[in-house]
Amino acid sequence: MELEIRHLRAICAIGDAGSLSRAATQLGISQPSLTTLLQRVERLVGGKLFERGRAGAVPTALGAQMLRRARLLLVELEAFGSDMAGRDGPVRFGSVHMECVAALFTRLEDALDDVTLVVDPSSTGLALGLANGHLDAAVIAVDEEQDLGLPRGVAQRIVVPWVPVYIALPASHPLAALPEVELADLAGEAWVGPPGAEDGSLTALRAACRAVGYVPRIRFEMPSGAGRQLIAAGKAVQLVEPTSQGGPGVAVRPLAGAPMRMRLVFAWRRERLTWEQTNRVFAEIVDAYATQALRSQSFRSWWETNQPIRA
Repeated sequence: MELEIRHLRAICAIGDAGSLSRAATQLGISQPSLTTLLQRVERLVGGKLFERGRAGAVPTALGAQMLRRARLLLVELEAFGSDMAGRDGPVRFGSVHMECVAALFTRLEDALDDVTLVVDPSSTGLALGLANGHLDAAVIAVDEEQDLGLPRGVAQRIVVPWVPVYIALPASHPLAALPEVELADLAGEAWVGPPGAEDGSLTALRAACRAVGYVPRIRFEMPSGAGRQLIAAGKAVQLVEPTSQGGPGVAVRPLAGAPMRMRLVFAWRRERLTWEQTNRVFAEIVDAYATQALRSQSFRSWWETNQPIRA
């Protein structure tokens, strides 16, 4: 893992707010998610960045040094984004990792004159990209209750109000023979951590597991989709979006009772897309996702029963 712009923004938000809770509110993520992000950054830089106490979050010497450098970098990036805003060029389209990404890009090529695609497992990263002008539009998946905290000038439409989160497990696992898996029955498993953990997905996983009596054992952290070989080898399980096709040695099953749910949102910068383009792109996103849902052996029945997308 390497430092990213979203990490620098989070550190600066903590420094400016003087509190993790206030910084989390400004960033539109939960406080536990921001704490997880901070701990990851501290591991990367090799030291503690803030002392937390009654006075709030106070920068350490290392933290003060990092804040100075991060703020300079972010000022330059903001200036660059402002200089580039409104210019002609490809529409920079971001997306969370989904099975339908390739099909969606083909549709976007038809809907837009020129487009480039950025796939990012972090919804927070995508939202920040829209906020600072580094992205023009994006498909974002977030926890059902989470507020994206998008600024003025960035509009959004809900693609799917909510869908359940599924589990990927070894095809040889005894639970793979069942039509759905009880979260409680995964208590002894090694987990691949959810991608974009600071978005709230790791917090949601831990909360759901605590509700059924255990703390998930996170043994692996890797980019979205990279855990399939571990799962196929019988070494791990992982949360996946419900249209996931799994792969050789990997079974995808619903979790009984849908203990975790997410919604899918299309967001865009108003000055970069016309109303006609917005409607066309939204329709293509809806159709691409619905087509993939109907192709999914494990998800099709839920999709047809609940009909989450309505004309």
